[in-house]
Amino acid sequence: MDIRGLGYVTAESTDLDQWRQYGTQVLGMMLTEDSDDNTLYLKMDDRNYRILVEKSDQDRYGVSGWEVSGPEAFLEAISDLEKADVQVVHGTSEEAKARKVQELIKFSDPDGNRHEIFWGPQQDFARFISPVGVKAFVSDGLGLGHTVLPTPAFDKSRSFYTDVLGFGLSDLMTVRFTDDPNEPEKRLHFMHCNNGRHHSLAIFEAPVPSGCVHMMLEVCDMDEVGRALDRMVANGVKLTATLGRHTNDEMTSFYMKTPSGFDMEYGCGGRVMDWDKHTAFESTVVSHWGHDFSVGFK
Repeated sequence: MDIRGLGYVTAESTDLDQWRQYGTQVLGMMLTEDSDDNTLYLKMDDRNYRILVEKSDQDRYGVSGWEVSGPEAFLEAISDLEKADVQVVHGTSEEAKARKVQELIKFSDPDGNRHEIFWGPQQDFARFISPVGVKAFVSDGLGLGHTVLPTPAFDKSRSFYTDVLGFGLSDLMTVRFTDDPNEPEKRLHFMHCNNGRHHSLAIFEAPVPSGCVHMMLEVCDMDEVGRALDRMVANGVKLTATLGRHTNDEMTSFYMKTPSGFDMEYGCGGRVMDWDKHTAFESTVVSHWGHDFSVGFK
């Protein structure tokens, strides 16, 4: 299956005002005129939006929207899913209009994580103007960023992503998030699709109540990361991992909580890969320096 990248994500929220403040004043994204009392469209590039926040009776991650190149690839994706006995639901015209795409399908992985595949995103090509002065987000040809999903049925989900959706393994690790030697190690596999981003998806061997471990947004330089860190503090947002630099994708970033309960990684400097020259490897440490995740448990 020829997935080109993470095209959009959705989040569910009981308080859209919190997300409106967070999305514009902390992340630095642009709220579009299509937003209303039940839906927020957050724009970061020449797409009409990249994050869609929907009014709900719960706070959690919603859907990962994966992009394919066109109608032929879309039909091939449907065929691949149906051959693997995956239940596929065709999105209605109203749902496609709300997602601002030509067509979409809906399905879930073996752990219940919800996905959509679509083709033909609307692009208004309107200039991205950040309300807090973010110069640009890194998305061109790489998708909006990445998402890390909880997969307690790890082996089944890993096979689903590699054998059915066609993701390739970038690297892997086993992790603990505390110094407690009795904490069980958990597998964390990083996967790429048909673009140069080190990983567009990662799967984590544990349940997460919010439905997502974290998603990532990339900006163009370290000053933008530092300014976002300042905005996080000024807006009273909880820090969940300190500034650090990852070993695998070389991203310099910090993590903070979103209003929907999952984490947001905000970073710069991610590797752009040549997959013909890459060898998958196991990282025995998460970061070269920093990224103290214990702050998120305090």
